[in-house]
Amino acid sequence: MTLMPVFYRNLSWGLRILLAVIFFAAGAAKIAGEPMLVQVFAQIGLGQWFRFFTAGVEIAGAVALLIPSVTGVAAAVLGTTMFFAVLAHLLVLRTNPGGAVALFVLSVSLAWLMRDQLRTLRDRLL
Repeated sequence: MTLMPVFYRNLSWGLRILLAVIFFAAGAAKIAGEPMLVQVFAQIGLGQWFRFFTAGVEIAGAVALLIPSVTGVAAAVLGTTMFFAVLAHLLVLRTNPGGAVALFVLSVSLAWLMRDQLRTLRDRLL
Protein backbone atom coordinates (compact mmCIF):
# COMPACT_ATOMS: atom_id res chain seq x y z
CA MET A 1 0.00 0.00 0.00
CA THR A 2 1.41 3.38 -0.96
CA LEU A 3 1.10 6.61 0.96
CA MET A 4 -1.07 8.43 -1.60
CA PRO A 5 -4.08 6.10 -1.51
CA VAL A 6 -4.07 6.30 2.29
CA PHE A 7 -3.86 10.08 2.06
CA TYR A 8 -6.79 10.24 -0.38
CA ARG A 9 -8.85 7.82 1.67
CA ASN A 10 -8.30 9.91 4.81
CA LEU A 11 -9.00 13.12 2.90
CA SER A 12 -12.17 11.58 1.51
CA TRP A 13 -13.42 10.59 4.97
CA GLY A 14 -12.55 14.00 6.38
CA LEU A 15 -14.53 15.72 3.63
CA ARG A 16 -17.42 13.27 4.03
CA ILE A 17 -17.73 13.95 7.75
CA LEU A 18 -17.30 17.73 7.42
CA LEU A 19 -19.86 17.99 4.63
CA ALA A 20 -22.29 15.60 6.33
CA VAL A 21 -22.31 17.72 9.48
CA ILE A 22 -22.72 20.98 7.56
CA PHE A 23 -25.44 19.75 5.20
CA PHE A 24 -27.34 18.00 7.99
CA ALA A 25 -27.31 21.18 10.08
CA ALA A 26 -28.34 23.32 7.11
CA GLY A 27 -31.20 20.97 6.23
CA ALA A 28 -32.35 20.80 9.85
CA ALA A 29 -32.37 24.62 10.08
CA LYS A 30 -34.54 24.78 6.96
CA ILE A 31 -37.00 22.22 8.32
CA ALA A 32 -37.08 23.98 11.71
CA GLY A 33 -38.19 27.15 9.95
CA GLU A 34 -35.25 29.37 10.84
CA PRO A 35 -36.77 32.83 10.16
CA MET A 36 -33.85 34.02 8.02
CA LEU A 37 -34.14 30.92 5.82
CA VAL A 38 -37.91 31.30 5.50
CA GLN A 39 -37.30 34.86 4.28
CA VAL A 40 -34.55 33.78 1.87
CA PHE A 41 -36.77 31.15 0.26
CA ALA A 42 -39.61 33.68 0.06
CA GLN A 43 -37.25 35.98 -1.86
CA ILE A 44 -36.28 33.18 -4.23
CA GLY A 45 -39.93 33.06 -5.21
CA LEU A 46 -40.53 29.33 -5.57
CA GLY A 47 -42.55 28.95 -2.37
CA GLN A 48 -41.81 27.36 0.97
CA TRP A 49 -42.20 23.87 -0.48
CA PHE A 50 -38.82 24.50 -2.12
CA ARG A 51 -37.27 25.12 1.32
CA PHE A 52 -38.50 21.71 2.46
CA PHE A 53 -37.37 20.06 -0.78
CA THR A 54 -33.90 21.59 -0.41
CA ALA A 55 -33.78 20.49 3.22
CA GLY A 56 -34.64 16.94 2.17
CA VAL A 57 -31.91 16.90 -0.45
CA GLU A 58 -29.38 18.24 2.06
CA ILE A 59 -30.29 15.78 4.83
CA ALA A 60 -30.49 12.78 2.51
CA GLY A 61 -27.20 13.85 0.93
CA ALA A 62 -25.58 14.22 4.35
CA VAL A 63 -26.56 10.69 5.29
CA ALA A 64 -25.56 9.30 1.89
CA LEU A 65 -22.10 10.88 2.16
CA LEU A 66 -21.39 8.46 5.00
CA ILE A 67 -22.42 5.38 2.97
CA PRO A 68 -19.31 4.41 0.99
CA SER A 69 -21.16 2.84 -1.95
CA VAL A 70 -23.04 6.08 -2.75
CA THR A 71 -20.64 8.78 -1.55
CA GLY A 72 -19.76 9.91 -5.07
CA VAL A 73 -23.38 10.31 -6.10
CA ALA A 74 -24.20 12.17 -2.88
CA ALA A 75 -21.26 14.53 -3.39
CA ALA A 76 -22.29 15.18 -7.01
CA VAL A 77 -25.92 15.86 -6.04
CA LEU A 78 -24.89 18.19 -3.22
CA GLY A 79 -22.40 19.92 -5.53
CA THR A 80 -25.19 20.48 -8.05
CA THR A 81 -27.41 21.82 -5.28
CA MET A 82 -24.69 24.27 -4.26
CA PHE A 83 -24.14 25.33 -7.88
CA PHE A 84 -27.77 26.42 -8.03
CA ALA A 85 -27.47 28.02 -4.59
CA VAL A 86 -24.58 30.13 -5.92
CA LEU A 87 -26.73 31.16 -8.88
CA ALA A 88 -29.60 32.05 -6.53
CA HIS A 89 -27.30 34.21 -4.41
CA LEU A 90 -25.88 36.00 -7.44
CA LEU A 91 -28.94 36.39 -9.65
CA VAL A 92 -31.94 36.51 -7.32
CA LEU A 93 -30.89 37.33 -3.77
CA ARG A 94 -27.97 39.59 -4.71
CA THR A 95 -26.10 38.44 -1.59
CA ASN A 96 -22.63 37.10 -0.94
CA PRO A 97 -22.42 33.52 -2.27
CA GLY A 98 -19.23 32.73 -0.32
CA GLY A 99 -20.67 29.95 1.81
CA ALA A 100 -22.39 28.29 -1.13
CA VAL A 101 -19.20 28.58 -3.21
CA ALA A 102 -17.17 26.93 -0.45
CA LEU A 103 -19.65 24.06 -0.14
CA PHE A 104 -19.74 23.72 -3.94
CA VAL A 105 -15.94 23.46 -4.09
CA LEU A 106 -15.78 20.94 -1.23
CA SER A 107 -18.61 18.82 -2.67
CA VAL A 108 -17.12 18.78 -6.16
CA SER A 109 -13.70 17.97 -4.69
CA LEU A 110 -15.17 14.96 -2.91
CA ALA A 111 -16.99 13.90 -6.09
CA TRP A 112 -13.65 14.13 -7.90
CA LEU A 113 -12.00 11.95 -5.25
CA MET A 114 -14.82 9.44 -5.82
CA ARG A 115 -14.59 9.65 -9.64
CA ASP A 116 -13.84 5.95 -10.04
CA GLN A 117 -17.07 5.15 -8.20
CA LEU A 118 -18.98 7.59 -10.42
CA ARG A 119 -17.43 6.09 -13.59
CA THR A 120 -18.42 2.60 -12.48
CA LEU A 121 -22.00 3.75 -11.88
CA ARG A 122 -22.10 5.51 -15.25
CA ASP A 123 -20.85 2.40 -17.01
CA ARG A 124 -23.48 0.26 -15.30
CA LEU A 125 -26.26 2.65 -16.30
CA LEU A 126 -25.20 3.10 -19.93
